[in-house]
Order: sequence, then structure tokens, then C-alpha cells
Amino acid sequence: MKVFGVIFKDGHKTYDFKGDDDLKKDDYVIVETDKGLQYAKINAVYLEKEVNDNLKSIIRKVTEEDENQYLENLKDAEVALKKCRKFVEELDLNMNVLNAQFTFERTQLLFNFIADERVDFRELARKLAGVYHTRIELRQIGARDKAREIGGIGICGGELCCRRFLNQMETISISMAKDQNLALNPSKINGACGRLLCCLAYENQNYLDNLKDLPQVGDVIKTKSGEGEVVSIDILNRKCQVMVDNNLEDYYIDEDSKK
Repeated sequence: MKVFGVIFKDGHKTYDFKGDDDLKKDDYVIVETDKGLQYAKINAVYLEKEVNDNLKSIIRKVTEEDENQYLENLKDAEVALKKCRKFVEELDLNMNVLNAQFTFERTQLLFNFIADERVDFRELARKLAGVYHTRIELRQIGARDKAREIGGIGICGGELCCRRFLNQMETISISMAKDQNLALNPSKINGACGRLLCCLAYENQNYLDNLKDLPQVGDVIKTKSGEGEVVSIDILNRKCQVMVDNNLEDYYIDEDSKK
């Protein structure tokens, strides 16, 4: 037995499962989950991870019958999405249903939706259950999840990180932008979802490390030309600009402080 990383239809997060040694990367498989059997794809083989009893199992490689069942589920989920949106309109609910998905054995039908406020969707769930005779789950997701579902282009010109490779959404705080000395302009530090850019977290620890021993703007420090006031700082290069007798000079923390 080995440990494998698998992804589901959305492909946003990798989950660990245990399976037979003959499985390999890019194989399509049927896996056991808390919601029943699911169709998935192996995207990683972990040779160094230890197999433990807590891991769910990969049941089998997909068969032609499995593939046909999966494609039928996708087709029927699209029909269910249209039906759900029609019910939402009839019930005058303030919600936008983004997608629908059957579990492999059709024991559950999941809908993701966004809404500005909490929505009482009990009647909607009853109407859907009356049509599909399976467990209905309606899940409200946030703006960041919506961006990940829809995709798009970031301010860097590349595909949104949450869509392309992020397996989980980290907590992003405004303090990260402050630590990186960024202008707190929403158009510069917010992503397509309207929330703080995920990439603020990528280099944050480097900024925190380089901030050590750096003076703050407004501090008075001693330079080779005399005392002056710090007017700006360059965190990654660990330098600052100091106004000394109405003249600006560069002051490198790791070099000039030793002179």
C-alpha cells in the first residue's frame, strides 16, 4: 500500500488516500469518502509518507462503466442546476446558484451558491428533493470561493492563484500589506474577489525577517554625515533614506551601522 494525493472535479485541493502499489499518477480512480464513493484523479504519489488506518481508501481504477456513470452525473448535474435556478426565481430567493454536483453513486446532490445575506432555502431544498429523491445540500460560499470557482486573471496578468494551484485558502490580514510597506489602496491590494490578495502571504515572512532592526519613518538615526531623519525604507534591501542637513542619503542597515 502507498499514500496517494487525489483531486476531485474542482481540482483545488489535494487529499491523501491509501491505495494499491500498482496505481500511478494521472490514473482516474473511485475513492471512499464521508459522502460515499467519488470519482477522482491521482495527482501525486507519496513514497515517503506512512500509510495509516485513518486514511480513506482508493477502491479501484475507473472502469468504462464508471466513466459512463461519471459523465452521466455531470450531464444530469447541469440539468439540476437549471432546475434549481428556476426554483430560486419562482421562490424569489436572493441567491445566485453557481454549480451543482452529484456524488458518484448519486446519494447526494450539492449546490454551491452565493448571497449577500443568509437565505432561508428550506422550501427550495424540499422542492429539489421532491424532484431528485436524494439528499440535497445547499452550501453558501464566500467571495474568495466564488472567484476560485469562476476563475479569472489577476493584476499580475496571470490566472488567479486560487484557481490555478492553491490547495487551501490562507488567512490574509491587512497587517501583511502594512508590513510590506504597501499603499493601502483597495485597487492595489485587493484581488478579483474584492478581498485581500492571496499573494500577500507568499513573501510576508521574508518582510518580517528583514524588518528586524530597521528604523521607522520619522526616526532620527546617526549616519556618517551626522544625525538625520528617516524619510523612507526599502525593506528587502534593508536600507533607508535619511535626510541630513537637507540632503538625502542612502543608509544600509547591515553595512553603515557597523561603521
